[in-house]
Amino acid sequence: MEAYKKAQTGSNLVVSTGTGSGKTESFLLPVMSDLVKEAEAGTLNPGVRALLIYPMNALANDQVERLRTLLKDYPEITFGCYTGQTLEEYKDALVSYQALNGGKTPIKNELICRQQMKKTPPNILITNYAMLEYLMVRPDDSVFFEPKNVKHWKYIVLDEAHVYKGSTGIEVSMLLRRLETKLQVGKIQYILTSATLGR
Repeated sequence: MEAYKKAQTGSNLVVSTGTGSGKTESFLLPVMSDLVKEAEAGTLNPGVRALLIYPMNALANDQVERLRTLLKDYPEITFGCYTGQTLEEYKDALVSYQALNGGKTPIKNELICRQQMKKTPPNILITNYAMLEYLMVRPDDSVFFEPKNVKHWKYIVLDEAHVYKGSTGIEVSMLLRRLETKLQVGKIQYILTSATLGR
């Protein structure tokens, strides 16, 4: 609750606490709160509001599972995971999705292929730092950073923040500075989480 209150003030946060103690909620609650307010005001449209960066695809996939549960009753809030595993076309992505999820169909607000996300960028975009680099340099992916799709961008979240040290930390730091320059949206709020950073 303390992290949520501080996030509501616009502060950048580093949340360091043990596994299973609520790190994910420390960023999902403020993100969800803002998106629900936008939805209620009728101003929620395609475009990223929160970028969630994970060091590994497995962690990104785990987050997608959680968002499916959280957002099934909020169809106006869209989300999608864009990594090297994300397929281009919907028909191929649907076959893969159903094979991994016991034949289930994606919920309405989960974007499962690159075509969907390029056409209507999700409100919550999940990726890893290597793919973020590609998204920023490939012309076909520039849609994520077009002015009409970024004017409400507010959050950048780095989970497992202890990974970003040494040369990797320097590279990711420079990548995020380039991203902010590209976005031109004013203040971005950062939330970093880790179970192993010093507390």
